[in-house]
Amino acid sequence: QAQLVESGGGLVQAGDSLKLSCAASGRTFSNYAMGWFRQAPGKGRELVAAIRWGGGRTYHADSVKGRFTISRDLTKNTVDLQMNSLGPENTAVYYCAAVWAPDGTLPKSQSDYDYWGQGTQVTVSS
Repeated sequence: QAQLVESGGGLVQAGDSLKLSCAASGRTFSNYAMGWFRQAPGKGRELVAAIRWGGGRTYHADSVKGRFTISRDLTKNTVDLQMNSLGPENTAVYYCAAVWAPDGTLPKSQSDYDYWGQGTQVTVSS
């Protein structure tokens, strides 16, 4: 059973940076796609960024391109999300997710993902 544990959330001011980390365990993730989703109050859960664990191919939502970067650290078994130039619109609970995807794709829908972390709160004050 895959286990995902997020860390790194907190309260920051607009313009600050924050790095989220997702510790992955319980299986070999080489054929997995890993995603960072977020859910703001009163809104649906949306994909922020995704990465192929094995090959490193990435996807970033248009709303975060140029400011957020997803990466994986194979030595630490983590998937990280570096977030720069944060604004109040980035306030949300951020979730790490994983899905077995041997076809090499990067699924975009939350319904495609099988494993989820508990989430970490990011609050950006103006």
